[in-house]
Amino acid sequence: MSKRLSYRDAGVDIDAGDALVEAIKPFARRTMRREVLGGIGGFGALCSIPQKYRQPVLVSGTDGVGTKLKLAFELDKHDTVGIDLVAMSVNDVLVQGAEPLFFLDYFACGKLEQRVAVDVIKGIAAGCELAGCALIGGETAEMPGMYPEGEYDLAGFCVGVVEKERILDGRSIRPGDAILGLASSGPHSNGFSLIRKILARAQPPSMAAVFEPTRIYVKPVLKLLETVPVKGLAHITGGGITGNVPRMLPEGTRAVIGNGSWDRPKLFDWLQQKGNVAEDEMHRVFNCGIGMVLALAPEHADAATAELRKAGETVYRIGTIEAGPAGEPEAIIR
Repeated sequence: MSKRLSYRDAGVDIDAGDALVEAIKPFARRTMRREVLGGIGGFGALCSIPQKYRQPVLVSGTDGVGTKLKLAFELDKHDTVGIDLVAMSVNDVLVQGAEPLFFLDYFACGKLEQRVAVDVIKGIAAGCELAGCALIGGETAEMPGMYPEGEYDLAGFCVGVVEKERILDGRSIRPGDAILGLASSGPHSNGFSLIRKILARAQPPSMAAVFEPTRIYVKPVLKLLETVPVKGLAHITGGGITGNVPRMLPEGTRAVIGNGSWDRPKLFDWLQQKGNVAEDEMHRVFNCGIGMVLALAPEHADAATAELRKAGETVYRIGTIEAGPAGEPEAIIR
């Protein structure tokens, strides 16, 4: 008679998964908002819409961390990639003018290592606290044979809400408007396939600077939107400055950004030098030190700068909006 098999024999440990859920509950609890109904562990997560909204519109975003995870595996450092995961979605939701309400994560691995998984999910909870949204659920999938030993993958999903009349869609952006840039904390979670190629050639001055988690802009920018009429926002992710700024512009306009109008972190100069990367490629791949861009009337630029600096952001006036040729908007760095 053949041996009786269990799920554990197939490489999936149900007890370890249950233990992980219990271990992460305290971290998730710290992120709760009063709109959340119930807690971690249900089949679905329930959240009501805050009563302050008269015509609420839901805004959703999803993303991962990309090949930055490969560095996490090499460094055996897993406590901040969860912040990256949250940041990529909540910053995207923010550019519509939305307040992030809740976040769900998907953590997939070949074999569940509780120490690693707890570190990752603690980082996710920390990111949710920074963004003011609730970690209300997620999924941990143990799939033997799908991932190399010691590796995992991450994905996340965020839902936010914005008053219908306050949606930021860039339609009111006009020639003459000012462009402000908020400093990034480093490469964030973009361009790491190229970064890893460069790291294979040379050691960086600071691996901590390479691995620094993505900055979350939610709270300072939402506070700014209460008092200053911002016309458009762009999150500088994959595609860099030249690829993302046009996404907030109406047809017939272009963004003209001054090269050297902000302090570019030395890490990007090092990456360019060691990788022999062309300048236009740098701006197409990396944020180059600017993680969020705002467009607003020039008479509001000083007030916005002061408000954001008071909230702890580093702010630069990096360019202006000009009339552009018919067709797709563009961003020019010169």
